[in-house]
Amino acid sequence: MQTKIRLGIFFGGQSPEHEVSIRSAQSVIDHLDSEKYEVFPIKIDKNGVWQKECFSPGALRDAFDVVFPMLHGPYGEDGTVQGLLELANVPYVGSDHLSSAICMDKGVTKALLCNAGLPTPCHQLLRAGDPINVTAFPLFVKPTQMGSSVGISKVSHPDDLSRAVEEAFKYSEMILIEESIEGKEIECSVLGNADPIASLPGEIIPTHEFYSYEAKYLDDNGAHFILPADLSPEKIEEVQHLAIAAFKTLRCEGMARVDFFLKNDGTLLVSELNTIPGFTSISLYPKLWESSGIPYSELLDRLIELAFERHRRKKPTSPLLAYAAK
Repeated sequence: MQTKIRLGIFFGGQSPEHEVSIRSAQSVIDHLDSEKYEVFPIKIDKNGVWQKECFSPGALRDAFDVVFPMLHGPYGEDGTVQGLLELANVPYVGSDHLSSAICMDKGVTKALLCNAGLPTPCHQLLRAGDPINVTAFPLFVKPTQMGSSVGISKVSHPDDLSRAVEEAFKYSEMILIEESIEGKEIECSVLGNADPIASLPGEIIPTHEFYSYEAKYLDDNGAHFILPADLSPEKIEEVQHLAIAAFKTLRCEGMARVDFFLKNDGTLLVSELNTIPGFTSISLYPKLWESSGIPYSELLDRLIELAFERHRRKKPTSPLLAYAAK
């Protein structure tokens, strides 16, 4: 009998996206092949307390063959858990600690995308107390280090700007003020390590003012999806090309969902990348792959194999990692 792969799934966490993480983890568990995997769900509560004793590198290495971090937002998607797993020399699904940290910070993400010549919306990065220089409305105010649209506000009038700024600073030490784009919201899933592939793109049509946290997770009718998006073959190819270019620019591995704006004049802009995208029953990352011919369960198998492939390729190099691998 073939030995099952011991798969740890980390979920919950201290982020405001705690509940979303739980739903994503449950969906992943439901779609795993029970003949291939022995699953160990590890919940982290809102105070950062782990459900089981697996804090030390040795305990992690002995407990799991591979880990699937299903943690959204800070203290999970931002490189912290990834660094722990690298120290423990345990294979894991998704981008490494550096790429995770880069993509978690919208300001750093946009700086690197712009430096690579990839198109992004006009924006301004602010610390608390910095002067705000905006004249055009509507616009969006966003925390730089948060996901699932937590803390984001759409501002249509100058009188509402200060409230939106205050709300964003609740979640991040730096915030982003970004132009509002007239056009379509497009998303594309990317899968792979050194030679990634891109799914067919999908379109999001929010029924709320924008694709907010409530629209994503609390309202069953918060948005409509067109899968795949009704785009020309040339525009689909452009989306896929830009998605892979952004994925490589930010040194992602395993998986990422790349979010775009398609302006009414046909200009495509990269908004952000999510290195641990949602995996709930309605999340677009797995749905886009399903529409591209890769079913959910097969997608999970591929992601886990990519984790092993990356681990085989990246052997410990520093004295600290070499010691931890003993």
